[in-house]
Amino acid sequence: MSLSAKDRAEQSAAAMWANDLASKWLGVEIEAVAEGEATLALTVAPHHCNGHGICHGGVIFMLADSAFAFACNSRNQVTVAQHNMISFIAPGHQGDRLAATAREVSLTGRSGLYDVSVTNQKGQLIAEMRGCSRAISGQLFEETAAPPSRD
Repeated sequence: MSLSAKDRAEQSAAAMWANDLASKWLGVEIEAVAEGEATLALTVAPHHCNGHGICHGGVIFMLADSAFAFACNSRNQVTVAQHNMISFIAPGHQGDRLAATAREVSLTGRSGLYDVSVTNQKGQLIAEMRGCSRAISGQLFEETAAPPSRD
């Protein structure tokens, strides 16, 4: 029996998460995954803040980039970032719960385009990122074809 798109996305996320030491180190948690979509979140801690007392832009970018990675790898095809661009809209503050939601805009051949919105617990927009992906060889987990029907 072949996997559903949701099951494939969840197994892809589990396989990636097992080796994603950077996101774990940052304090990121996976909230949801589906084909071409992912939401990851973190609570801004003191060590995430810069000299202005607000969440460091690199932390926000890393959260958005991780959501992008889980979205573009949701089909069990190893996929990497080709380039990303982020716009910071409002500051994140210590104690804020930031959520990055990535959604696939386009997937053509080996190239994908994703939009990522980072919001706080009040729904306020903190940042917008656009990510471009490129599929490379390999799978995140071994997936075999469905066995032939015995009917």
